[in-house]
Amino acid sequence: MADIQLVDVSLRDGNQSLWGATGLRTAHILQIAPVLDRVGFLALDYTSSTHMGVAVRTHREDPWERIRLTHQAAPRTPLQFIGSGLRFISWEPCHPDLIELAYERLVLAGMSRFIVLDPMHDMDAVRASARAIRRAGGTEVVGALTYTISQVHDDAFYAGLAAQMAACPDIDRVYVKDPAGLLTPERARTLLPAVAAKLGDKPLELHSHCTIGLSQLSYLTAAELGVRVLQVACGALSDGTSLPDGEQLIANLRELGHTVDIDDRALALVAAYFIRLSQAQGLPAGTPQPYDASFLRHQVAGGVITTMKRQLAEIGLLDRFGAVMDEVSRVRAELGYPIMVTPFPQMVCGQALYNVIGSERYANVPDQTILYVLGRFGRPTAPVDENVRDRILSLPRAAQLAAEPPPLPPGELRKRLGPSLPDEELLLRATMPAEQVDAMLAAGPANRHYNPELAAVTELLAGLKTRPPVDDLIVERQGFRLELRGTAGPPVRGVQR
Repeated sequence: MADIQLVDVSLRDGNQSLWGATGLRTAHILQIAPVLDRVGFLALDYTSSTHMGVAVRTHREDPWERIRLTHQAAPRTPLQFIGSGLRFISWEPCHPDLIELAYERLVLAGMSRFIVLDPMHDMDAVRASARAIRRAGGTEVVGALTYTISQVHDDAFYAGLAAQMAACPDIDRVYVKDPAGLLTPERARTLLPAVAAKLGDKPLELHSHCTIGLSQLSYLTAAELGVRVLQVACGALSDGTSLPDGEQLIANLRELGHTVDIDDRALALVAAYFIRLSQAQGLPAGTPQPYDASFLRHQVAGGVITTMKRQLAEIGLLDRFGAVMDEVSRVRAELGYPIMVTPFPQMVCGQALYNVIGSERYANVPDQTILYVLGRFGRPTAPVDENVRDRILSLPRAAQLAAEPPPLPPGELRKRLGPSLPDEELLLRATMPAEQVDAMLAAGPANRHYNPELAAVTELLAGLKTRPPVDDLIVERQGFRLELRGTAGPPVRGVQR
C-alpha cells in the first residue's frame, strides 16, 4: 500500500467535459480558489489556450488577469496549463517564437506546471516544446502519453515513447492521458507496468475520464501497480464525461489500505460549492455513467460530445446524434486513426457532422481537415485512405491552403497589429478576431465576487437594470412573493409563504 497524491481537474477539464468550457467565469473560480489551495492537491489543472479563448469570446474576460488573480488566491498549489505545442487559441499552427512568447507570459502570470501533449506523439515536437517551456521558466513539465485503441497503439508503442521521454532532460514526469475513458483495468495491468519500466525515476500519473464508467476501477488498479498520482474532479464537475469524483476515490483508496493526505473538510467544501454553483447557474452535474461498448469504437472524449450535442440541438438535429457518432468511427479510420485528443476530435466530429447532414460525404470539408491531410499537424499514425485523400486534395480550397505562407513570427505580427501592443494583447489579437478582443477590453475588469446563494437575486437585479423604471414590481416564485411599491404606495414588503 502507498501514499497517493491527487491532481484536481475541476476548473479546466471538468468545466470542459461537462459545461463545454463555458460554465466557469472568473468570479466563480476566485470564490473557491482559496479553498482549493487548502485541500492538498499536487496541482490544479487550470487552463488551456482553448479555455483562454472562451474567456474572451464568451465572457469578455481577460484570461491573463484570470490566471494572475487565481495564482494570488491559491499561491501554494501549482496551476497547470495543457497545450499541444502546435497552436495557441486559434486552430491554425503558430510560429514557434509566438508559442514561446505565450509560455513566457503564462509563467509570468502564474502558471508553473505544463502538460506537453503532441497529438501525433511527434517526439521531436515534444522535446522542442519542453525546451521552450523550460526557457520560459516553467518549473515542471509533464509529457503526455495519450491513450487510444487501434492496431498500432499497443503497449510497445507507448513504452517506446516513454523511453524517449525518460531520456529528455526537460521532461520531469509523464502521465497516461485517457480522454475517452477507454482504459480497462485489464489493459492497465499490462500498459502501466510497460510504461513505468521505461521511466526510471520519473513519476507516472494517470488521467482517465468516466465516460463509460471504467476509471474508478482502473484508478484502483493503477494504485496497486505503483502509480502514485491520480487525477480527479470535485462535486458537480466530476463523473459523467469528466474524471472520477475525488471524495469517492479517496474513500475507495483508503478502504484498500492506501494513504491519501488530503484535507477532507476542505475537499467537502469544494464539492459542495460546485454543486451549489451548478444548481444556481442551471448547469448539469456529472453523474456516474453506465458502460457503453460503442465508445470503444468511436472514442470521442466528454467535452467534444457535450459540444456536439449542443451544436446539433442549435440546428434542430439532435435526433441525428447517433448517426453522427457512427460516422465518427468511419471518418477516424479514413483519416488514419488520429488520437482523439484536441484538435482531432473536433476535426473528426466536425467532418462527420458535415458528412451526415450534407448531400454527400466529403462534399464539405473544413479547413482543419484539409490542413490535416496536407500534413500541417504532422504525419498520421496510419496512412489516410487514398480515395478520401484524393477527394480532399482535389478541392479548390486545398490548393489555396497549400499555397498559404508560413505563420508569422511575433516581430512581423507587431508590424501588422501595432508596435506598442503589450505581449498579452498581441497574443490574443494574433489568434482571435479583433472585435472579440475589443469587446473584452471594453467590458473592463471581470467581476471578482460570486455567491451561488445570491445568484437568483443578482440575476434579477441585472435584468431590472436593463428595463425602464416602473412604479410597482411583484416577484413570485414557488413559496415566495415579493412586492415592491413606489413611494406613493404602501411600504415595500416581502412575504414568505
